[in-house]
Amino acid sequence: MKLRSVAAIAALVAVAAGSLGYGVAMHLATPKRSDIERIAKQVSQAEIASRPAPASMAALSDEQQHQVEATIRNYLIANPEIVRDAIDAMQQKEDAAAQVAQRGAIKQNAAVLFDSKREVVLGNPNGDVTLVEFFDYNCTYCRRAHADMKQLIANDPELRVVLKQFPILGDSSVAAAQIAVAVLLTAPDKYSAFHDELITDPGQVDGNKALAVAADVGLDPDKIKALANSDEVKTNIAEAGDLAQKLGMTGTPSYATKLKVVVGAVGLDTLKAEIKAVRDCNKVATC
Repeated sequence: MKLRSVAAIAALVAVAAGSLGYGVAMHLATPKRSDIERIAKQVSQAEIASRPAPASMAALSDEQQHQVEATIRNYLIANPEIVRDAIDAMQQKEDAAAQVAQRGAIKQNAAVLFDSKREVVLGNPNGDVTLVEFFDYNCTYCRRAHADMKQLIANDPELRVVLKQFPILGDSSVAAAQIAVAVLLTAPDKYSAFHDELITDPGQVDGNKALAVAADVGLDPDKIKALANSDEVKTNIAEAGDLAQKLGMTGTPSYATKLKVVVGAVGLDTLKAEIKAVRDCNKVATC
């Protein structure tokens, strides 16, 4: 069992005992099953999770407190689904709060997220939906997800895709990202071919591998290497990293639309669903 679950169970027992004490302290020497079930239902629905234990619990004798707590504990052990449901409810509540926070962060950083002068744009630059991908050239899941992105672009003429360098897998990833940004600055028209070749390379990607790919697409590797350590290249990568942090992204690939953040190689169908959600939202004036 996860430490979080253990802590949650302990909290639920404590809160339930406090609430039961409030209802039975002055009337019951031994709590009734109906009272236990009432409190258990409240706990499972997370209705009292934010309330402090009532002060009347403290008025019970030590023996009464132990009796109440033991009864609650035994009931929860006999009916563990109550704890599971309560933890699920708390997780759903936390997930909903996180989504609200992420959407706020998306709105606050929309200009940099969707329209930065430093971003890579693929697909239709004037598309009705923008899907942003944060990636690392050494990310195995990014390599797998690349095929999904290519298919989305091929089959959706109104899709605009933005790529953000997010090298989080070590120095070799940073070096590869620096070369990639230098390629973008030198020959933006060749970046797509460069990206396709480098992101599908099955081996370890570093600066040298990225330079070799730059040469493959017809660029001067010495010129690219000279630009790779420039302030503009560093600013490009730092901008994307700062944005990812603000959006709560901790891994690659991660995606963002105007509605939400999606973390992980979620697959083609999920990405299509997120794109459709944005299109549907665009039809509503309050979206």
